[in-house]
Amino acid sequence: MNAPVIHKSILKLHADAVEKMFALRFVGQLPRGCVGHVDVRDPDALEFLAESLPGLNLFDLAGAEIELGARLGRCVGIVTMGGLKGREAEEFPKLAQPL
Repeated sequence: MNAPVIHKSILKLHADAVEKMFALRFVGQLPRGCVGHVDVRDPDALEFLAESLPGLNLFDLAGAEIELGARLGRCVGIVTMGGLKGREAEEFPKLAQPL
């Protein structure tokens, strides 16, 4: 698919809008293929690290992925800090690029 590059200010604008709709806060964007939450064969897919806020459930998380993906025009995966264990819990926050 070769989707256009998304300017950081536009990415932040859409992430902020999704944060207002769902109980989460984006920590940053993860490097491509870091988690494998999205199809690694999709060169345009994006993965994000977020903190879940009180009230977030799995349906809301899926809704946030769909909403952000629709806004950005590509497949999106969101990994929550609370879902990370062991080495990943230590490394992923360091790898996340601020939005």
